[in-house]
Amino acid sequence: MTNPILELKAVTTYVNRHTPDEQKILRGINLKVMPGDFITVLGANGAGKSTLFNTIGGNLAVDEGTIEVNGQPITHLSEEKRTRFLSRVFQDPKLGTAPRMTVAENLLLAEKRGEHRGLVFRGLKKQMDRFRELTGTMKNELSQRLNTPAGELSGGQRQALSFLMATIKRPEILLLDEHTAALDPKTSQELLEATNTRIHEDKLTCLMITHHLEDALKYGNRLIVLDKGQIIIDVSGEEKQRLTLEDLYEYFEI
Repeated sequence: MTNPILELKAVTTYVNRHTPDEQKILRGINLKVMPGDFITVLGANGAGKSTLFNTIGGNLAVDEGTIEVNGQPITHLSEEKRTRFLSRVFQDPKLGTAPRMTVAENLLLAEKRGEHRGLVFRGLKKQMDRFRELTGTMKNELSQRLNTPAGELSGGQRQALSFLMATIKRPEILLLDEHTAALDPKTSQELLEATNTRIHEDKLTCLMITHHLEDALKYGNRLIVLDKGQIIIDVSGEEKQRLTLEDLYEYFEI
């Protein structure tokens, strides 16, 4: 029997704990993520989606419960140490890239992610053909801008670069935190299609937050809905395929 690659056991988080303003955000979350899962994550504002990602990524401490990766506890592991097996792409295209470094330099830097190395770019020229091929999968002329500083890219190109940087080392766990929300509809769909292709071709394990119900239904093999810090829907396979927009509207207001 296959074991979970990621498991949350009764994970609870608070804000303003031990004060009159104490508030529980995640309420005893239990979640098993299996290798190769592509999970779309839905929920109204304040449901706990970003908090869930922050606890998995190590940005936010877990107050109660445990988190395991491949059966090993990581609950108290630092955000930096989690980069050895986890990558994340944020909503803001400005996050995740070094603006003064070129596209190629950013990609080379991403290959050193999680390693204890100095920022010395060795053999960059030898990597250019591979980086040109990699960026060519984005269909947004990024491959023609390998020598352009990331800060001079369009929002869509910069977010595509962030995605490539997050996946270049094939992380065990990929978190996509509304990574297309800041893009125009056409660019958003192009990046989603490229995302879907790369996840399947590289057999990545991914959780993707989205506000678009259509995208949650279209992509991934599994869907979860958060409400008030709890998972109220967790469907996969044929059950997910049978879901409709009307089914989802019944669970929360959009």
